[in-house]
Amino acid sequence: MRYDLVDLRVFLAVLDEGNLSRGAQRCNLAPSSVSQRIRQLEDALGTPLLERNREGVSPTPAGTVLANYARKSFELLEQMHADMLPFSAGMPGRITLFANTNAVNSFLPDDLAIFFKHHPSVRIALEEKNSHDILAAVADRRADVGIVALQANHKELAFFPYRDDELVVLVPLSSPINKDRPVRFEECLREPFVNLQRGAAINAFLLSHAAALGATLDIRVHVPGYRAIAHLVASGAGVSIVPRSVVEKEDEKRLAMLPLAEPWAERNLRICVRQDAPANHHRDELVRILVECAAAATTAA
Repeated sequence: MRYDLVDLRVFLAVLDEGNLSRGAQRCNLAPSSVSQRIRQLEDALGTPLLERNREGVSPTPAGTVLANYARKSFELLEQMHADMLPFSAGMPGRITLFANTNAVNSFLPDDLAIFFKHHPSVRIALEEKNSHDILAAVADRRADVGIVALQANHKELAFFPYRDDELVVLVPLSSPINKDRPVRFEECLREPFVNLQRGAAINAFLLSHAAALGATLDIRVHVPGYRAIAHLVASGAGVSIVPRSVVEKEDEKRLAMLPLAEPWAERNLRICVRQDAPANHHRDELVRILVECAAAATTAA
């Protein structure tokens, strides 16, 4: 089925205004034209999208679903427009970089700052993915560079060491979990979890390991960042599994940080690129700088 973008914008305007006439005014259209466009949408979908009442209009359940998808679609279109601007401005330097949660939150911000200092005209499309998806994306040429936490090699990819890290368990000081020894993941599953927001690669990673044990995560709350996780764990809201690199010294005064006794807790990050990738100066410069930053960090440690 094909959707008219104008119809979708009109539909969202009416919802935002809660009134058909005000929605029409916002779109610079006659109310009759707006009514017709929404009716066409409803006929095409075979279901009502709006409930009319004396106060105005509100979405039906189907209308709520359509509105969510429409907003996401317009956000993607805006992002597409922003991503295309460098090309129209004569700046073809663009790199697609996929990285796991650990790299995105702990190491890349500082390293990319160095890269941008030397290459201010380059644009990087950074996406957070799980390691298996990153390998596939680089192999399929959907990403120029990847950063993964997998030791398995891929015949089409070249790998470079990046950073070493590990996953640890954050627990409240009042938690009944034994704090004198490493903790098994199975023990953690008895407690509610404080996790990063939905869509974070580490969430899918932990959910898959829980599923392998025939269990799931009891997620009490999703939060946008690791600072919020530390604060909520310290308050007693639950436990969390995070990279050691994101834990600050002040955190350890308010909560307990325990080793995670699982072979997959070790997170040795590596950079990957296709071995037969066509020449790309900016990509090669990014890899060079990331490798140099990693070497400098190892020397400093």
